Amino acid sequence: MDAVKFLLPEDRIPKAWYNIAPRLPKPLWPVLHPGTLQPIGPADLEPLFPMALIAQEVSTDPWVEIPEPVRDVYRQWRPAPLYRARRLEMALDTPARIYYKYEGVSPAGSHKPTTAVPQAFYNKEAGVKRLCTETGAGQWGSSLAMASRFFGLECKVFMVRVSYDQKPYRRALMETFGATVSASPSPETASGRAILAASPDSNGSLGIAISEAVEIAAGDPHTKYALGSVLNHVLLHQTVIGLECFEQMEMAGDEPDVLVGCTGGGSNFAGIAFPYLGRALEGGPKPRVVAVEPAACPSLTKGRFAYDFGDTSHLTPLVKMHTLGSTYVPPGLHAGGLRYHGMAPLVSHILDLGLIEARAVQQLDAFAAGVRFAQAEGIVPAPEANHAVAGAIDEALRCKEEGVSRAILFNLCGHGHFDMQSYINYAAGKLRNYDYPSEEVAAALAGLPPVAA
Repeated sequence: MDAVKFLLPEDRIPKAWYNIAPRLPKPLWPVLHPGTLQPIGPADLEPLFPMALIAQEVSTDPWVEIPEPVRDVYRQWRPAPLYRARRLEMALDTPARIYYKYEGVSPAGSHKPTTAVPQAFYNKEAGVKRLCTETGAGQWGSSLAMASRFFGLECKVFMVRVSYDQKPYRRALMETFGATVSASPSPETASGRAILAASPDSNGSLGIAISEAVEIAAGDPHTKYALGSVLNHVLLHQTVIGLECFEQMEMAGDEPDVLVGCTGGGSNFAGIAFPYLGRALEGGPKPRVVAVEPAACPSLTKGRFAYDFGDTSHLTPLVKMHTLGSTYVPPGLHAGGLRYHGMAPLVSHILDLGLIEARAVQQLDAFAAGVRFAQAEGIVPAPEANHAVAGAIDEALRCKEEGVSRAILFNLCGHGHFDMQSYINYAAGKLRNYDYPSEEVAAALAGLPPVAA
């Protein structure tokens, strides 16, 4: 039997991030000022981000050099391993060849430190004292808390209330790294107080938590805002995932026919997919690329491709993305992350160009896939990653039905060791499926800002 684990030495950590934007057949839609509805400039973003990250946000360079201090931290877990899931293949009795890139080996247990580290580095270089952010399931908050500690920055995290209650170990991890964590909506900001006045028992949402974090950052010259997904520079940083896969798949003597990633805001999906999509646009192999999202938060499959605010209180610039409407609040019964009302503009744009596919998976199907994977491969996936696992299993069973062998590569973006309550609830039958109602989608979309397409 061939080796099932493919490792690269430290010196093969990529030296540059890959920027897909200049390779797209149509340019990305401009970001608009929330007040004037005109395209924004760097000065408009400077209260929130250091200039180095703003430059990356609008970069047209195909490659962006990774600073050596960032690569030094990456060496703690990168390059991340690639596995061939032979036991899962046998359990499914499929001719498919299934590979997964395992990002759960990072200190925070997910792919998120891959952008948290450079964001903390650039803010430290700019003289920033504190970073402020939001987090849903806690993967991003714990990663930024860790990176902030590495570079001597304070860290403030607004954690979506339902996750704050459901995932105390994620909160404890952030606090262990030295972060201050508040349940959102909170009484600490005008945005939070307004939500609490209207809905004292609000479960919160990423849109609400973003409003709180942005409000704090915009009001303090020593604080900047950091985001774990959606924005171009965040997706850029994650491309080391796919770049490492190039070499590891070559070691395996294989080439992916199908790529699968879970999608909430788009960062881990972009990390594995963008290098492959860019290579395809340049005339290389063209794998099918599948984005898998939860049926409870179906921005790609039910949302509208339109300009919308990134937060609930409308403090952020307007971006064109697939959105369910900024007032969307995910149901509290949804056990995973992937709770954002919108999708990364770059991922949305690429879907609109027809370069990728999107599908939604029900919660019970995602957990069933995660349990099946754990029993075969010995790794318990994060609830978010279960959506990618479900997508990969569906593709493998499709190969079985068609009697063909395809190589399937998916991103296992994190482990579920801090999310076992979700698995306990699943085993006890306390979770249920939820389709985001079409009438609620329509109501939320009715409030989209009046921006001409």
